[in-house]
Amino acid sequence: MKRIILASNSPRRKELLAGLGIPFEVRVMEGIDESYPLDLPTLQTAEYIACKKACAYRQTMGMDELVITADTIVVVDNVVLGKPKDEADARRMLHLLSGRTHQVVTGVAMTTQSEQQRFSVQTDVTFKVLTDEEIDYYVETCHPMDKAGAYGIQEWIGYIGVTALKGSYYNVMGLPVQRIYEMLKRFKSFDGSDFLRTFAANSVI
Repeated sequence: MKRIILASNSPRRKELLAGLGIPFEVRVMEGIDESYPLDLPTLQTAEYIACKKACAYRQTMGMDELVITADTIVVVDNVVLGKPKDEADARRMLHLLSGRTHQVVTGVAMTTQSEQQRFSVQTDVTFKVLTDEEIDYYVETCHPMDKAGAYGIQEWIGYIGVTALKGSYYNVMGLPVQRIYEMLKRFKSFDGSDFLRTFAANSVI
């Protein structure tokens, strides 16, 4: 078994990957350029950035390591919403999402020194019409500056605002763990039976 490295400081991604019951380490590299070509199709943006992060980590990863990099974006009207710059920007984004369906896309790259598996997962999320008071309360209480689209579905705004969801809930949180689990089983660097035994040994029943 290779050592699994989660290249993210997100508490949500750590929690989700831990839910698979497999051992992993967290490694964070600062200063990675997350820009992307402006003519890139919007639904490919997250995967492009995840691969860009993987390139930065590949320069220093060991032969016994598998690094998971990820990026999550929100798309509405074919426009990419990243993390808000400030509270005013967060309010602007939530007004854009209010009463509409948008897409949450997480791109993932799973990389070793010899191979890479990469993919994107998309989830459609529908919000009710949010009032100004609801948006103000959420921004002032939860401070969603570190979240794409200025919201976390697992927080208050998700409880009161989300009326429909098509796809993976965990993808909206920031990591499509079901797909990662399936890809780990197929990864050439792993023996499938060994992976499942490790999974079972580390799972809490």
